[in-house]
Parts: sequence; structure tokens; C-alpha cells
Amino acid sequence: MDVSGILIVNKSAGVSSHRIVNIVRRIYDTKTVGHAGTLDPMATGVLPVLVGRAVKACEYMQDHDKSYLAGVSLGFTTDSGDITGKEITRFDGSLPSFEEFKEAAESFVGDMQQVPPMYSALKVGGVKLVDMARKGIEIERKARAITVYSLRALQNNGTFYIDVDCSKGTYIRTLCEDIGEKLGCGACMCSLERKRVGDYRIENAYTTDMLESMNEEELKAALIPVEVLFAEYKKVVLPDFYSKLFKNGCEIYLKKLRNREPDLQEEGVLLQIWDKNGFIAFGETAAYDNGLAIRAKKMFFN
Repeated sequence: MDVSGILIVNKSAGVSSHRIVNIVRRIYDTKTVGHAGTLDPMATGVLPVLVGRAVKACEYMQDHDKSYLAGVSLGFTTDSGDITGKEITRFDGSLPSFEEFKEAAESFVGDMQQVPPMYSALKVGGVKLVDMARKGIEIERKARAITVYSLRALQNNGTFYIDVDCSKGTYIRTLCEDIGEKLGCGACMCSLERKRVGDYRIENAYTTDMLESMNEEELKAALIPVEVLFAEYKKVVLPDFYSKLFKNGCEIYLKKLRNREPDLQEEGVLLQIWDKNGFIAFGETAAYDNGLAIRAKKMFFN
């Protein structure tokens, strides 16, 4: 099957992100598959999977804001920050009420500095922190600026939850730990559902069971064209001659193109580049000795 695009998967619990990639490879009969934004095996929800030439867009999938629903267990902490880890502290006292939990949790709205947890897919020196943590290695991590846009505390059948909208790079397990520290009793994350990555929502995501039941046409229809990632940028369509030059790595001078748009008269303008066959590249205008030209930032035509 000759396919390309973004597939929004609703990952189930107990399955790794890498396993989801392997399932999609088999279903779409292609080796060229990757994912954008790892979910831990215990986590569920939105996992963007990139198929075919769309894997080249991985770097452009990293800056999205996200939404999560996380369960929070009070009264103990673990080495991983969630209930899959080894318990390291236990609170000997009365646990806070939901009202106290709500007040503490909702105080974390805003800009802050957060230290990434050791149990994360973040790489240092090419090695994932989680791989170091599993070997008993802990290294110093630099705090990073994050933003919690909104946080709503909830409870259901005695379990406390936080419903969070946040910036990229926010670790929910660390947020749960910080809430527990503020309450003085400790806490860890007991469940996690990613509800949204950018504009991609769980309501529009496919489970692997759904994908397994689809025919070839339905599988193709489930893929979102990669060019939607660049829809906000101006579209330039290259004539055949210049398209061939562009695909061979040449810059295309604007003075050579007819009907040049008025807003393409300065450098640094980001563009979606097309030819008669469709989307071929994400590009920009740049200044050269012979004038202003269009050059590729990332090619997508093959």
C-alpha cells in the first residue's frame, strides 16, 4: 500500500508506543513509520503516528500544546513518579480532603520551571533518562520553562484527578509529585490519558482494533495529509521546470517566477511549496547574492 500521512491512534494501556508503531507498520504494510511524542505503557490516549514520507515531519509535531486527564494518588511517592514504580516514602497521617487537593492543584496554573523526571524519554548524550534510571543512575537535570494554561481538579469514586491543558515539555507525573509536596503528604500519578495533541483529539483517534477491521480504502482515508501541518503558511505552486530544479536542491529565484506575490519580498517568509502533483516541501524565502529566492527547509516529495 503506497501511503503517507498522520494517523491519530488512541493508545490502550499496557502497550508501548514502539509496539503501536510496529502494529501500524504491519497494518499499512510499510516500514516507514514513526511516532511523535512518546506515551508510557501505562498511559492511554492520543499518539500521533507518522506514516510514509510524513515521518519527515516529526520535528514539526513537537511544539504542540497538550491536554491530559491524570489520576493522582496521595500519601506516598515512588521512584518513577507513578504507581508502576517502587515506593520510596509513605505518609503517616490523615490525607488531605478533596477541597484541600483542589486548592493545591489549581495553584499550579501559570508559567513555571519544571525539572524533567528521570523516568522520561528525554535524552541526555543520546541516552534516554529512563534507561539510566532503570540502571539506578540519576543525573542532574536542568529545569525547563513550562506553562500550565488551565488545571481543573476532579474526583470520581474517591479518586482524585487533574484535567490539564499545558505547553509542550510538561511532565504530568512531576506535576502530580509537586502537588503532593505542596500538600505535605506526597503523591504520584496513578493513571494518565492524553486527550489532545495540538488540534488532534481523542474523539477523532483510532484504536488498533478499529484499524485492524478497516479495508484498504478506509485505512487510507484515516491518514491526515502531512501538508495540514503547514496550512498556516503561504502556498507557492512551482511550474514544472522550476519544480524539477527545486527537487534537485536548487534555490528558485523569485524574479524568475511570474505573478510573484507582494508579501514575498523579504527573507524568512515560511512557505508550503507545491507543484502540479501536490505538496513537495516546507520552505522559506532567503537572500542570495543574485536576489531573493525560495529554498527548502524539508522535502516531502518522496
